[in-house]
Amino acid sequence: MEKSIVILGAGTGGTIMANRLRKKYRPDQASITIVDQNDQHIYQPGLLFVPFGIYSPEDIVRPRGKQLHKGIDYIQSSIDTMDATDKSVTLGNGSVLSYDVLIIATGSELLFGETEGLTGEGWRETIFDFYTLDGATALAEKLKTVESGNVVVSLTDLPIKCPVAPLEFTFLADWYFAERGVRDNINLTFVTSLDAVFTRPVAAEHLGKLMAEKNIQVVSEFNTGEVDGASGKLISFDEREVPFDLLINIPLHGGASFIEHVPGLGDPLNFVIADNHTMQAKNYPDIFAIGDAANLPTSKAGSVTHFEADVLVDNIEAHLAGEELGGSFDGHANCFVETGFNKALLIDFNYETEPLPGRFPFAGGPMPLMKESRLNHLGKLMFHPIYWNMLLPGHHMPGIPTDMPVSGKKFPSEQE
Repeated sequence: MEKSIVILGAGTGGTIMANRLRKKYRPDQASITIVDQNDQHIYQPGLLFVPFGIYSPEDIVRPRGKQLHKGIDYIQSSIDTMDATDKSVTLGNGSVLSYDVLIIATGSELLFGETEGLTGEGWRETIFDFYTLDGATALAEKLKTVESGNVVVSLTDLPIKCPVAPLEFTFLADWYFAERGVRDNINLTFVTSLDAVFTRPVAAEHLGKLMAEKNIQVVSEFNTGEVDGASGKLISFDEREVPFDLLINIPLHGGASFIEHVPGLGDPLNFVIADNHTMQAKNYPDIFAIGDAANLPTSKAGSVTHFEADVLVDNIEAHLAGEELGGSFDGHANCFVETGFNKALLIDFNYETEPLPGRFPFAGGPMPLMKESRLNHLGKLMFHPIYWNMLLPGHHMPGIPTDMPVSGKKFPSEQE
């Protein structure tokens, strides 16, 4: 009997899952329908490079439908409501989709309106974002004109897409201004709600030292309450102020709005409450979540989504067969962190293990961990063609295991 698989969201997670499931099931075994509100598939890691002229918008945008294998039904529509009891989704175009399995891959939405004044006076003049294509493109033009003053990169709060991206932007800005010969005239400040520059203590210490070496000021535990564009001030809830001539803000993130109206499906930010290891919705066994849409305690990043997909395909196959879910995701995250001057460092960790020094993906492997290198920078750039030609089509990355590799890492006892 043919099963119906519906996927909401045709970004990284939704596209990978649709393509892998199409290879797993013949059309007479399962129908696969994927829904998204637009036909712009954006290579989101590329948004980081657009403001600095490394990528253009044309380099990172392709039609969503063309990334899907034959036999997948792609519908361009918004999502109106869903009924988890009736196992159906009503789209903005009025059509209703019934499902045996629903995969929520709707990612994160940027909640600009949650910060007072953010999109008020100065918006896209002295206040920018780079997490949207429009924002990154507008910022590229603005950066060309910056000669001096206070440049502030502010992280409002977690969770966000790609938690290292704000750090990367700051490092790249340091490099960009140095290349233009104006770095000495610019005060570069990184502002964060965290008590350090990153969530993982070992990596935070290392990245914090890099900030200091590059003369980047860090303002921590700053809970942004207001952006005063007229006066050029970032104001915290405890009334501290950070002056700016140019502000690059990473706004609050939330899940898709329709999730709010399904009892017990989402958390207060509308991210799907899912099991950390199986990605099955806690209160709805026929619903799974992948990527940024899930509230898993790991980074909202493309590499994480790729590793999740390895596990989720097996779990959906088991669920449709009426079997116990056997796939277990360990929280594996693998991130290249651009540090400027054609260098990057690589961090690899999971739910239990901190980023550690060593080599990747195995002992003696080519990539140094927790260390700046040109090879890591090239690895970051190489991810672009790998994304379009391997990850999205649903191919496995040779030599890159789903679970975090232990071989090659120097654990604390070995570093003494």
